[in-house]
Amino acid sequence: MRTENQRAWFFVLPVLALVAFNALVPMMTVVNYSVQETFGNNQFFWEGLGWFEQILRSDRFQAALGRQFLFTFMILIIEVPLGIIVALSMPRKGFWVPVCLVLMALPMLIPWNVVGSMWNIFTLPKIGLLGYFLNDVLGINYDMTQQPLSAWITVIVMDVWHWTSLVVLLCYAGLVSIPDAYYQAAKIDGASPWSVFRYIQLPKMKTVLTIAILLRFMDSFNIYTEPFVLTGGGPGNSTTLLSIDLVKIALGQFDLGPAAAMSLIYFAITLLVSWLFYTLMTKDDAE
Repeated sequence: MRTENQRAWFFVLPVLALVAFNALVPMMTVVNYSVQETFGNNQFFWEGLGWFEQILRSDRFQAALGRQFLFTFMILIIEVPLGIIVALSMPRKGFWVPVCLVLMALPMLIPWNVVGSMWNIFTLPKIGLLGYFLNDVLGINYDMTQQPLSAWITVIVMDVWHWTSLVVLLCYAGLVSIPDAYYQAAKIDGASPWSVFRYIQLPKMKTVLTIAILLRFMDSFNIYTEPFVLTGGGPGNSTTLLSIDLVKIALGQFDLGPAAAMSLIYFAITLLVSWLFYTLMTKDDAE
C-alpha cells in the first residue's frame, strides 16, 4: 500500500496563510461595516441586519441585479458558442497554429481600463471611427451616450471582443488533446461532421467548457472597469451594473454600511450561482 507524503503541505502552508490573510481580513472588515452604522470620528453604532433588509427590499438594488444577470446571460450565450466555433475553425498543425494562438491571446493582454478607453474613443458618435461609420456612412442612428440600447450593444460587443479568446483557447486545448484514432474511427464509420462534433469533440471538451463557463460567469458577473470607463453606467442608469452601483454607494455616497451589506449579498449570489453551474455541469460525470 502506497503511503502519502504529508510533508509536502509544509511547502503550501505559506501560500495558504498569505491568501487566507489577504482574504479574511478584508472580509472581516466588510462584515463589521455591514452590521453597524458609522459617523464621523470613527464612531460605530450597532445596526444588526437592517442594512441587509434595506438592500434586499431596495428597488435600486433589484434593478441593478437584474441588469447584471441580463448582461451575464447575454455574454454566456454569445461567447461560449462563438468560442467553440472559432476553436473548431483553427488549424491543429502547421505554421498558422502559433499565429492564431498569439492573435487569440492579444485582446486578453490589454488592461481592462485601456479596453474601456479604447472602445469609448472608438464608438463616440462624433470623433470615433465606428461612431462616424455607423452614423454618417451607413446612416444608422447610433449614439451610446444618449441611447440605452446603443450603450448596451456597445458594452456587450466590447466584452465579446475582449474575452471570447479565453473560451477559444480553452476549447482549443480540449480539441488538440483528442487522439487522432477517434477521428480515424469516425471516418471509417462514415460519420458526418455534426456526428463527430456531437459524439467526439463535444464530450472531450466538456471539462474545459465547464471551466470556461464558470470563469466567464464569475468575470462577467463581477465586471466593473470596462463598462464603467466606457459608459460610466449611463446613459442614465441603463448600464449601471451591480458592481458599478456598489462602487457608487461605497465611494460616491460613502454609505459604508449599505455598501458592505450589498457586497456580501453580491458575493453570496456569485458563490451560489457558480456552485449551481458546477453541480449541473458535473452531474453526469458523478452519475
